[in-house]
Amino acid sequence: YLLGVLTTDSAIAFQGKEVGRVTTGSEDNWGSNKASAALEPVVMQPGLGITKTTITTITQTGGDWSTGLLDVCRDKTTCILGALVPCCLDLSLAHQYGECLCMPLLPGSTFAIRVGIRERYKIRGSVCEDWTTVYCCYPLAVCQMIREMKWRMKTQTYHVSTTLECS
Repeated sequence: YLLGVLTTDSAIAFQGKEVGRVTTGSEDNWGSNKASAALEPVVMQPGLGITKTTITTITQTGGDWSTGLLDVCRDKTTCILGALVPCCLDLSLAHQYGECLCMPLLPGSTFAIRVGIRERYKIRGSVCEDWTTVYCCYPLAVCQMIREMKWRMKTQTYHVSTTLECS
């Protein structure tokens, strides 16, 4: 970096009357014009670099469903909605899973979401078990899937790291 001291001539140049000079050096040559250079405006400030932020999502996987099919009392709101309007709960499930809200209108969509949840979180089971659960116990299956999604979202951990790459 170059440290300069502006002379009176330079101050006048800023007003547009005359071209000024910059005097550099130690205090020994204060006011002398031994090391003078033409005044050049600063076009670009030196940058610090590029900041890169990485967010890693850590989700527990493996094992069984966090709640059983008949553990309806663990979440009272889900239990009531599942008993009265399971189709509305199915809409909420599709939204939580990241699908379009129209998905539950498609035949087999709840079955597909159940298989997807099981695969995403590495839950033990089979496609045959999923099919039987969804088509024989639809309200209970939807309630279980909602509880699973809520539990997985609660236990999700985020690791944020920021690095500075100097330029």
